[in-house]
Amino acid sequence: MAEQKVSLRTQRLVALLLLISQAGITITGAVVRVTGSGLGCVTWPECHPGSLVPQAGAAPAIHQAIEFGNRLLTFVVIATSAAAIIAMHRAHRRKELKMYAWVSMGLVILQALIGAASVLLDLRWWSVALHFLPSMILVWVAAMLYVRVLDPDDGTPTHIIPQSARMTGLIAAIALAVVLMTGTMVTGSGPHSGDEGVGMEGRLEVNTEYMAVGHAMCMYVYLALTIITLWLLYTNKAPRVTLRAGWVLIGVIIVQWAIGVFQFYQGVPRWTVPFHVGMSAVVTAYTAFLYAHGRKRLKEDAPERLPAEHGVH
Repeated sequence: MAEQKVSLRTQRLVALLLLISQAGITITGAVVRVTGSGLGCVTWPECHPGSLVPQAGAAPAIHQAIEFGNRLLTFVVIATSAAAIIAMHRAHRRKELKMYAWVSMGLVILQALIGAASVLLDLRWWSVALHFLPSMILVWVAAMLYVRVLDPDDGTPTHIIPQSARMTGLIAAIALAVVLMTGTMVTGSGPHSGDEGVGMEGRLEVNTEYMAVGHAMCMYVYLALTIITLWLLYTNKAPRVTLRAGWVLIGVIIVQWAIGVFQFYQGVPRWTVPFHVGMSAVVTAYTAFLYAHGRKRLKEDAPERLPAEHGVH
């Protein structure tokens, strides 16, 4: 085996930084939205025609600072993605891990282009939704890298949880995707357009209250599927790390539910939106953690294999 030039500890740290940066930029994006700073920079890649940076008087200074600051964070995400690529290649890791790193870089570039399009489209609700959803995919990919970077490259891929739990976990992940999509529709019909000058122009023309109720129903389905998955893990004596990820996931789902209920009854205060968006990233990350723990690369003498009758080898 080729000599490892990047320690496993460093690889894990790079993966963690990638995950934090991917989640963090969703929060700053939400701050852009609720402060009405989405058109603080009116074009792309320039901030204003003829200028890459904010210009005095071109827009309110605070709006320019918030939007331009969010754009600068894109370079932080690109840097962490590049660091992940370099770390995985210098450490001569397996193709799976290199794929996660390269997918992160590709999606970050795509995400930047979608963000540019949303500005040029004056923040139409669907363009903003398309800007948010890839962020959750990026969080998922970074979480997968963070967990699976610990697996030995020469181990045998082995399912360590039963097929029933794997299937309910997969269905739960699909349900989460529906929750996220309906959440963008709630936001798209709500009061926070992303720019004070846009107002309700280009918003999704549906009843926000009904849309929020539908979003909540999808969340309840997702929570129920997650609880069923955790119960199946317990009854099949899954590894402790897998059970811990499941319990934390249920906890963060409940926190996210509480924030959503508060928003519903309080008319979606601006300050709650970044918290709700940030928790979406946390929920997505822990859903990915639980999914990633379902398969490990084990040595032949590893103790974590399930009995053959579970049909998971």
